Amino acid sequence: MTTAELALTVRLNTSAADARRGVVRLHPEALTALGLREWDAIALVGSRRTAAVAGLAPAGTPTGTILLDDVTLSNTGLRENATVVVAPATVYGARSVSVTGSSLATHSISDTTLRQALLGKVVTVGDAVSLLPRDLGPGTSSADTTRTLSRTFGVAWTSELLTVAAVDPAGPVSVQPNTAVTWGGHPRTAAPSAPALAGSDAGFTEPERAAAPPPEDLVGVQAQVARLTEWLKLALDEPELLRTLGASPHLGVLVTGPAGVGKATLARAVLADRKVVEVDGPGIGALAADERLRRVSAAADAVAGGGVLLITDIDTLLPDPAEPVSTLILDVLRRVVDTPGVALITTTAHPDAVDSRLRSPEICDRELNLPLPDGATRRALLEVLLRTVPSEGLKLDAIAARAPGFVAADLAALCREAALRAASRASRDDADPVLLHDDLLGALEVIRPLSRSGTEELAIGSVTLDDVGDMVETKQALTEAVLWPLQHPDSFARLGVDPPRGVLLYGPPGCGKTFLVRALASTGHLSVHAVKGAELMDKWVGASEKAVRELFARARDSAPSLIFLDEVDALAPRRGQSSDSGVGDRVVAALLTELDGVEPLRDVVVLGATNRPDLIDPALLRPGRLERLVFVPPPDAEARVDILKTAGKSVPLADDVDLEALAEDLDGYSAADCAALLREAALAAMRRNVDAAVVTAEDVATARTAVRPSLDPAQVEHLRAYAENR
Repeated sequence: MTTAELALTVRLNTSAADARRGVVRLHPEALTALGLREWDAIALVGSRRTAAVAGLAPAGTPTGTILLDDVTLSNTGLRENATVVVAPATVYGARSVSVTGSSLATHSISDTTLRQALLGKVVTVGDAVSLLPRDLGPGTSSADTTRTLSRTFGVAWTSELLTVAAVDPAGPVSVQPNTAVTWGGHPRTAAPSAPALAGSDAGFTEPERAAAPPPEDLVGVQAQVARLTEWLKLALDEPELLRTLGASPHLGVLVTGPAGVGKATLARAVLADRKVVEVDGPGIGALAADERLRRVSAAADAVAGGGVLLITDIDTLLPDPAEPVSTLILDVLRRVVDTPGVALITTTAHPDAVDSRLRSPEICDRELNLPLPDGATRRALLEVLLRTVPSEGLKLDAIAARAPGFVAADLAALCREAALRAASRASRDDADPVLLHDDLLGALEVIRPLSRSGTEELAIGSVTLDDVGDMVETKQALTEAVLWPLQHPDSFARLGVDPPRGVLLYGPPGCGKTFLVRALASTGHLSVHAVKGAELMDKWVGASEKAVRELFARARDSAPSLIFLDEVDALAPRRGQSSDSGVGDRVVAALLTELDGVEPLRDVVVLGATNRPDLIDPALLRPGRLERLVFVPPPDAEARVDILKTAGKSVPLADDVDLEALAEDLDGYSAADCAALLREAALAAMRRNVDAAVVTAEDVATARTAVRPSLDPAQVEHLRAYAENR
């Protein structure tokens, strides 16, 4: 080896921030020895030669170790603990890069999005590369790219691996903003055997029949499969029956449902034995108006002889508000539906975002909705996905229960992530690959369901109601009002009563209202949609009400779920008393409509929290809305002991620190105050000696002078009186 090369021991990098992003981590001394700076390119020579971007390893990493993610490790052809030769690499900005991937990826992801996902990565021909983008700083944030990938390809983009087929110039190259990144190896058009569909600019494809699952594998939507099959049979195979009865045999169907639930998959499975021309809505919707019209017209001409025109994600092609070209595209679709022997099927995950004219009787006169899978359906889907996988000790009921809001695409991604973990273990231990229950549990920590993509959620963790000290009456009230309706709906139906729609938690600040919500959600395996009151307020007319509708729509899509409205007094103040041009009044009206309107709120519970319940509009606290009021009292001495013990689990306390005696002396301290007291005591220990190993009673006494009780006795008594008056 030359002086510019190092032989380093390979370790697997398990950091989520670096996962499959083509970044390797080296000790600072190794970078210095190689004459490199952070984020320079390096060559890695193992069983094969590859290249990557070099970053600093975390503190504690041995000098002779290099951390590689699983994809980069695979590119070297080595296993963990092997030796890899590391050297500086000469890398040029790529003029062009060609990659191959699955058929689904090549048909879903545009070249522009593909370039953004690979931006900044160093690649070599033959390398595997993921779509997980690097965050390259201001102006090149990966947030827009991830949103686009989630919308067009579903959650499967997080585990999709591509292969670098060709680069220009030769050798390792870096993907730049002006690099032409294209798909290679998987044509975007139909096979040559279908001349009417040939041509790279056709903009539509004939689906691969082998990719469509048999209808019996479509778990949970058998009723929808039967209905669509019957509609197609009558309209295309037996139109004379409809004509005899005076009905037109034309058929236009809009298939709706949450993203990733399997709308296009259902359509392809039902249409497996028919001629189909498929139009990719997102791909064509991104083109210029005249090009969109030309490609839709070409697809209509291709199916004119008989068959089905399938348009996926039509909301991107015919958005609302309508564009001028939408009228012409709708005329083409109307002509398709009027053609004998031809049917139109469209899909969308956002029916409210589609041009309303699509639902006219002359085009899509029928609608088919695919629901979010419930627990039993999720278990059945997991059985289908894992039926050929070697496994041991899987508890699919438990996994399904912990996956509220997961659709079919989410569960497929979950299985892929679990398989990756099992494969990594098998490679490390040189054992047969077997999927274990822990692999699925670990994957649950990584995979984020599509129904929650782009939303803020409460960090739930593993704390349950059993871990919450004291508050016996409060915990019982929350269990009855929130968990029972979701876990025992049959009992409510048997007794002929409707479960509570919502609960209001109120009490002094810092007494654990948000902590209770986390514990409640963890106990019931609920997806939580959390929003602070002021976050929904917007200066634009109608924007706040729209935000409320979208919040409840996301909760319905991820049911069973919990909507947590923190500081609800800021969101729903008494009407008629604000000076905000009526925005607050309209938001209250939107909340009332969602809670107790025409559309029922099933498997969704609304939980509000406030320390000023008297400021909330009274209409929101009536039966059918936030009808259960639960008081969260300040902690007593016994509860303060539990709080101090929980907060002090990671704090090394000296033997002279008596938590029980301390708790007795903290009258007026809230739960937050107790936790802050221990934090301040730890800082006091550091001030005394920066190398201090324990926190002493003297440090706690010093902290007492800095952390004073925040509870206002008058406010506490006012809230107690409010509870008694209610």
